Amino acid sequence: MDFNINRLVLLDALTKVSRAVSLKSPLPILTGIKFDLLENGLVLTASDSDISIQTTINEGIIINQTGSVVLSSKYILEIIRKIDGDTVHIQVVDGTLTRITSESSLFDLNGSKSFDFPRIDLNKNGKHFSMKSYDFKKIIEKTLFATSEQETRPVLTGVNFKVDQHKLVCIATDSYRLAQVSMPIEDDIQFNIVIPKKSLNQIIHIIEKDEMIDLYVSDRKVLFVIGQYLVLTRLIDGTYPNTSRLVEDQGSYTMSINSSALLGAISRASLLSDEQSNIVKLTMSPDENVLSSYSQEIGSVEENLTKAFYKGEPMTISFSAKYLADAIRSIGTETIQLRFTEKMRPFQITGLDVNDNIQVVLPVRTY
Repeated sequence: MDFNINRLVLLDALTKVSRAVSLKSPLPILTGIKFDLLENGLVLTASDSDISIQTTINEGIIINQTGSVVLSSKYILEIIRKIDGDTVHIQVVDGTLTRITSESSLFDLNGSKSFDFPRIDLNKNGKHFSMKSYDFKKIIEKTLFATSEQETRPVLTGVNFKVDQHKLVCIATDSYRLAQVSMPIEDDIQFNIVIPKKSLNQIIHIIEKDEMIDLYVSDRKVLFVIGQYLVLTRLIDGTYPNTSRLVEDQGSYTMSINSSALLGAISRASLLSDEQSNIVKLTMSPDENVLSSYSQEIGSVEENLTKAFYKGEPMTISFSAKYLADAIRSIGTETIQLRFTEKMRPFQITGLDVNDNIQVVLPVRTY
């Protein structure tokens, strides 16, 4: 293997591909990135068994001799990041010993044989549909925060993707809050899958421009095609809970308020709340709306929501300040609407007269 390549082109590709590397993998070979130099370009592949990322570089490269090797992700990334010069020369000089040179630097890095690297099936099989990459990125950013951090229910550690009747619905919940985003799609297909949080996190970092991405959905995996990048991720086994009742129950009482005003009030009200629980109380009536918190050890605070408009019977409800703040940021509209049913029933947060992004927060009992 022998080639010259633009350093920044290689660095960008290595940075993205290395997102699939686990430095704690039980298989030492998977802590590396596979370099496969073909006649038409350089193929870089990394995997941790749960997620695999591959890209092909065919611009800014001069191929002298084809070949392949696996190089430590940690060291090759740092070498390419810190080495001087616009162009880097990489050559396997003896077995798997790889020499990386530039204007003033020379590194000899021990590699591994490429045939020890697991074979990864990146064929474009399964149910196919396409969508704009920025739309996909926006959906993930508006749902991912609501996934569970606990492995006791693995299915809740991912985002549920459901496609039916030309509509994509994405749901995330940790049992205490829920985020749901929906959008129409052109493709006439059906599936119901759960994609791991970690994989989605890596995918949104690969998306840099607004282009079409292709998804190929199989029973146990899904392949994303994003420009020159192929991302294969396993799916989480199990049946995602039916959350439709939480979304359909729209509540009979409503509050409309400016998003920034409510976020500011939440931030101030939670200053004197217990850091662990972060609970605030909302007291509502047509005449006055007050957000408050109380801690026996610290003190209390009241915020009068003068910009709120409430419609319904007087009600008091307590909840996590952080969960409501996350929901408001996810909605992203200037004005939001909160919909209530009872003080111990979940309540919804949506944009005013917009239902493509629905957030649900469960109240907590306070005495």
